[in-house]
Amino acid sequence: MQVKIDRKECTSCGSCWDTCPGLFEENKNDSFSQIIEHYRIHGSIAEGIPAPEFEDCAAEASDSCPVQIIEITE
Repeated sequence: MQVKIDRKECTSCGSCWDTCPGLFEENKNDSFSQIIEHYRIHGSIAEGIPAPEFEDCAAEASDSCPVQIIEITE
């Protein structure tokens, strides 16, 4: 599973980091969502590969995002 966040469209609502705090966090500089450093792809704060134990909550975070900016691919 890969996760990608369209950070330009993020509204900083916090639903993703509340739903899946092991994968998502708030960026302290701009308050938008980002992938926790450990799971980033090539250092990108907007793309990551979650550990298997976070796949379900990542999918839930994607589904519950009010602006639908979290893309999940297998």
